[in-house]
Amino acid sequence: MIPYGRQEITQTDIDAVVAVLRSDFLTQGPRVPLFEDAVAAYCGAEYAVAVNSATSALHIACMALELRHGDILWTTPITFVASANCGLYCGAEIDFVDIDPVTYNLCPIALERKLVLAEQQGRLPKVVVPVHLCGQPCDMEAIFVLSQRFGFSIIEDASHAIGGKYKGEPIGSGRYSDITVFSFHPVKIITSAEGGMALTNKAKLAQRMDLLRSHGVTRDPSLMTQEPDGPWYYQQVDLGYNYRMTELQAALGLSQLSRLDEYVCKRHKLAHRYDELLAGLPLTIPWQHSDGYSGLHLYVIRLQMNKIGCSHRQVFESLRENGVGVNLHYIPVHTQPYYKKMGFAEGQFPEAERYYAEAISLPMYATLSESQQQMVVDALCHSLI
Repeated sequence: MIPYGRQEITQTDIDAVVAVLRSDFLTQGPRVPLFEDAVAAYCGAEYAVAVNSATSALHIACMALELRHGDILWTTPITFVASANCGLYCGAEIDFVDIDPVTYNLCPIALERKLVLAEQQGRLPKVVVPVHLCGQPCDMEAIFVLSQRFGFSIIEDASHAIGGKYKGEPIGSGRYSDITVFSFHPVKIITSAEGGMALTNKAKLAQRMDLLRSHGVTRDPSLMTQEPDGPWYYQQVDLGYNYRMTELQAALGLSQLSRLDEYVCKRHKLAHRYDELLAGLPLTIPWQHSDGYSGLHLYVIRLQMNKIGCSHRQVFESLRENGVGVNLHYIPVHTQPYYKKMGFAEGQFPEAERYYAEAISLPMYATLSESQQQMVVDALCHSLI
């Protein structure tokens, strides 16, 4: 089976992890800050806070922005549930903004319309979470301009997007947001096995996230309520979580980071080849905005259902039966049973639902060979008959 995504683990990666296993520190050692500094430098951000998952990064990002009960968070329906759940963890209310039918990202036009109405109703969001689906950056400048007008904070969910660029700058630079979150899950562009990171240019937010990832406990005298009792002293000054990244994860992530540009370049070559091989078939290939350079975590096609003689499900199942491990990113969050209990219903975000009815994620990873890619295309052609 050709998977839709997979990691590459080299001998260099293995050596980096083994070196940690033979060291004095398996957690809370020198490699986590090295990894943080390296990612921050790569992206051009001031601060980076490594954690055990992007979900954890989203949670502490919301907490650092003081999202709480009575507040509202907006995000896109086409994302993994974590982009919305992070608001629920803080007791906030969740709502969604429909997607752009071409980029599949949160639509700035729909966002502005919804903000105007929300302002009239006194229900503006405190936080908006744009998601860079497939690695393609959202129209962050337009969203940032709206944030200045309507007074909300921005968390970029860039779980798919490390290695990409927006308007010539690395995603994660923080020019158009308060915090950017990356994922290092094994199917992402680079991996730390599990892991995530939050980047910001604001010292106060970085300090708060650093505290929250480790139980709300500090050894920094400047954050304490009294002089330390001695060199052993620490204080819990807030209610935090055990969201720390291990030294093993950081060592693997740091090793993988050295190949990030190479991986993204290979993904672009594969995407261009898909574009050529799929030309003329009854489907829509991904469109890339000229303002962005995608990390290309995913290559999503949309079936032109009025031009094929089979269902979306039949095409999907045919591909899997023929050894192609396709997937679908994502089921619209507002249609999940947990969110339906909150009052969401099908029909509320029509562009997202149309996308879901047509989308299929084809295999996309740096080590996908041309022969494997040809097998994917041949199986897709067969499934469309």
